[in-house]
Amino acid sequence: MLISTKGRYGVMIMVYLAENYNKGHKPLKEIAASQELSEKYLEQIINPLTKAGLLTSYRGSQGGYALAKAPADVSVGEILRILEGSLAPVYCVAENGETCEKLNSCNSVVVWKKIKDAIDNVVDNMSLSDLIDEENKNKNIG
Repeated sequence: MLISTKGRYGVMIMVYLAENYNKGHKPLKEIAASQELSEKYLEQIINPLTKAGLLTSYRGSQGGYALAKAPADVSVGEILRILEGSLAPVYCVAENGETCEKLNSCNSVVVWKKIKDAIDNVVDNMSLSDLIDEENKNKNIG
């Protein structure tokens, strides 16, 4: 399973906004420049996050975006599922996925379930605050 640029950049954008939490909203242009992305591509990433309630949109010439929840309350898994859909390695173990006619007799489904559970465990137990803490820890080491 590969996470697309949409998912990767989405997490990066959300970390940037988490670092600026309680510092007001950030204009689209500033967010795009901070991540070296085109504003057009950034809109494709920000719109689903806004519709899902993770971001608040401010309209007008002084508009922009800000986190709708505290960084500790936003998991990486939540962001990735909004932008990528299921994180399951195969469709038969995906949430709301198609069921496989061989699921009950499949000799490899246990592998796919364990991979999915491991991925879910990592991304669902890592918040934007955790990513900021890791980044700060690495800055202090290097």
